[in-house]
Amino acid sequence: MAAPIILCDCAGMDETRWLECREHGPKGDIEYTIGGSDVATIFGLSPWTTPLELWMMKKGRLKPKSKPNPLQLEMGHLLEPIAAHFYAQRTGDTVIDDTNMYQHADFPYALADIDRRLIQKSNGEPGVLECKSCTYHKAADWADGAYPLYYEFQLRYYLAVLDVNFGAFSALWGNNPDNDLATPSLLRDKAKEDMIFERLDQWIWSLRHDKPPAMTEVDPKLALKALANICGPSQKSLPTIEFPLKYEKSLRGIAALQDENTSLKQKLKENEAKIDAHSVRIAELMKAHEHGVLTTTTDKLLVDFVTKVTRRVDSGYLKKEHPSIYEESLKASESRKIKVSVQPV
Repeated sequence: MAAPIILCDCAGMDETRWLECREHGPKGDIEYTIGGSDVATIFGLSPWTTPLELWMMKKGRLKPKSKPNPLQLEMGHLLEPIAAHFYAQRTGDTVIDDTNMYQHADFPYALADIDRRLIQKSNGEPGVLECKSCTYHKAADWADGAYPLYYEFQLRYYLAVLDVNFGAFSALWGNNPDNDLATPSLLRDKAKEDMIFERLDQWIWSLRHDKPPAMTEVDPKLALKALANICGPSQKSLPTIEFPLKYEKSLRGIAALQDENTSLKQKLKENEAKIDAHSVRIAELMKAHEHGVLTTTTDKLLVDFVTKVTRRVDSGYLKKEHPSIYEESLKASESRKIKVSVQPV
């Protein structure tokens, strides 16, 4: 492979200009582009965006989704130099800032903005460093040299674009680098790389030939959320859809599961009522005590009767005494859920 093409230096660019370069190149002459963060989405691996949403955004038919956690994203950017610093300290590799936008030598659609370049201490081999930050409950994703698959695809893509053989992550989730930092690495794998670019070629073909991707490989919850985002709210004026027979199995499955859930909810209510009935005498004995115990020959039955205080806004009071504040505090929420009813013919 030939060396990558440097399209531009992104240092000092505002976000609007960077997005323009990212979408069509600095000269605006690339019809469709793919960036590192797009790769996992195209494979249906992204926890945040579906292939169909990304496809429609690339086609200009859907506005980019608003970022649900802008402060968390800002924090992630601010932590990148810290993650890079402690990676270098731990490994001895040289970490270099790199603000260039690169283009693959053989695939013009493939662009890359990397976090850092690095030089391996052991052999002087150049590589790519990806800096990540996460919350504590995601730390297990980085245990024992592991890394999330969606980030692996991103890094392997960068290795291909820059034509280097070594990549590493610096993932930070706390303020103690000895325990709260993971620095796993990976080597270039041409077989995986070929598989990635075969799919990316198909993706570009689908854009050029107006063939949107299906939702078959997407997590169902993410797919439903995406379809709500794409289709918008329901419209009463639209006619009833006539489904072909091939959907009968799915529709009957939904109806059966919904009936089962209704039965389970009813059973839950009945159980709660029985629990309340049994609890009356226990509460009389407990009085103001928080804990009790019944010891048998085989085990102990531990009883908790603890007061918990929950504070909620009194919407009735707020509406009556401060109607303007009440109106301003109301937040509209839209949702759509499939419901299937079986009606005899």
